[in-house]
Amino acid sequence: MTILIASATPAEIEITKQFLENSHFRINQHPIDLLITGIGGIATTYSLTKSIQRKRPEYIIQAGIAGSFSNEMPLGTTVCVREEIMGDLGAEENREFTDVFDLGLMKENDLPFTNKALINPFLTERNGFGLPVVRSISINEITTRKGRIDLLQGKFSPDIESMEGAAFHYVCLRENIPFIQIRAISNYVGERNKDKWRIGLAIENLNSALMNALRQL
Repeated sequence: MTILIASATPAEIEITKQFLENSHFRINQHPIDLLITGIGGIATTYSLTKSIQRKRPEYIIQAGIAGSFSNEMPLGTTVCVREEIMGDLGAEENREFTDVFDLGLMKENDLPFTNKALINPFLTERNGFGLPVVRSISINEITTRKGRIDLLQGKFSPDIESMEGAAFHYVCLRENIPFIQIRAISNYVGERNKDKWRIGLAIENLNSALMNALRQL
C-alpha cells in the first residue's frame, strides 16, 4: 500500500521524516512519500491534487498542529478528525455567520458534503489508532476575537481549528482515497500570548502518534 503523508510545513513532520529516512521510506513494506502542501486551504488543495495526479496513493495522512476551543483538552493532546466544517465560506453580518448552505448557494448534501460537513467515512476504531475523535473547523486565519470565537462555537460546535483540514477532506473525498487527519493541540483558540502556546510539545506528540500509526498500517 502506497502512503502519502501531507503537512502544511516541514517543521510539523521533521521528526517523522528523520524516522523514515532511517527505514528508506518504507514501513511494513509500505512505500511512503512526504508532501509539504503549504499553509492554508488553497495551497493544500493545489498541492495535494497535483501530487495525486502525479502518483496516486492508496492512503493519505494529514499531520499538523491545531488550536482547541476547549480548555479541557490539554495542550499537546493528539486527536484524529472525523468531520470538517468550512468556517469562513459565507457571510458575516449583524453578529451572525451565514454559511454558503444557509445562503442557498450550495445544498447541504452536495457531494462530498453530508449535512454541511466533510465526514471521513474511512475512520473506524481500528484505523483511528486509539486517538480521540473530534470535530474540526477550518479557517484561513488564527481566530483571536472573542466575538468571532463565540459565533463559531454557537453555530458549529467545533472541538479544534486548523487552516487546511477541510481542503484535505474535500480532495480525499472527491478522489475516494482512504485518509486520516491527525492533529496535536498547540494552543487554545483566542490565546494571543504565544508564550502560552506549546508548539514544540504538540509537534513532538504529533510525530509520536504519526509514527505509531505508520507502524500499525
